[in-house]
Amino acid sequence: MNTEKDDKQAELERYDLRASQSLSQEKFVFSPIGLSYLPIYLRAPYIFFENLLSKKLRPGVRVLEVGAGAGQHTGVLVRSGACVTATDISDNSLKLLQKRIKHHLHIDVSIKRADMEKLPFEDNTFDYVVSAGSLSYGDNEIVRDEIYRVLKMEGNFICVDSLNHNPIYALNRWIHFLRGSRTKSTLQRIPKLSLIRKYEKKFGSCEAEFFGAIVWASPLLIMFGDRFASKVIDGIDRIFKIKKSAFKFVMCVKKIK
Repeated sequence: MNTEKDDKQAELERYDLRASQSLSQEKFVFSPIGLSYLPIYLRAPYIFFENLLSKKLRPGVRVLEVGAGAGQHTGVLVRSGACVTATDISDNSLKLLQKRIKHHLHIDVSIKRADMEKLPFEDNTFDYVVSAGSLSYGDNEIVRDEIYRVLKMEGNFICVDSLNHNPIYALNRWIHFLRGSRTKSTLQRIPKLSLIRKYEKKFGSCEAEFFGAIVWASPLLIMFGDRFASKVIDGIDRIFKIKKSAFKFVMCVKKIK
């Protein structure tokens, strides 16, 4: 039995069904894109991610978004004026993405169904590859090598994703697996610091920021309000710069070799 292949199909069917339901009801098409879907105490890594993209992207550069899903973070790419191609393995997710971008930004975005493990693009095609929370949906090393392949020399890969060292976060993810809301392969592929080092070795340059070392305490902190929780969680990150027990990370690697 090919467990990884079965898991990929299960995830595809899960996201395809979810997007299909949203398309049929039109309810999600009109929901905001960007960060408003998150509680404010969870936004810091995504704010950093989107701000980094806003600083780096400019009109005319070619950008590939992998694992774009329903386009929650595609808006920041499109607003930059870059030539954006949004990809995902789920056709329905891409249809939903295109409708949402058209509704909110009145812009058509190029979409293409693509497996991150086998991107249908020529070598050295893109100035930027971008990913938000999708690295665990493919074999880590195959995905890394595909991103490297399609990037131009001096191109950048920028991502925000989860980190899987903290035992509290790891336990919570196992609970989701046991409840059937996550497949085993995606659970096992959640990035660790070793994967960040592998990206640095492959590409030649890597910068990473880490967030949410005490997000696990948010149920207690939010008793004093979401803003209080956000200030405490973000303050701990700024002061102590904890890596290994972080909840999320933002990585920017540059292809220089």
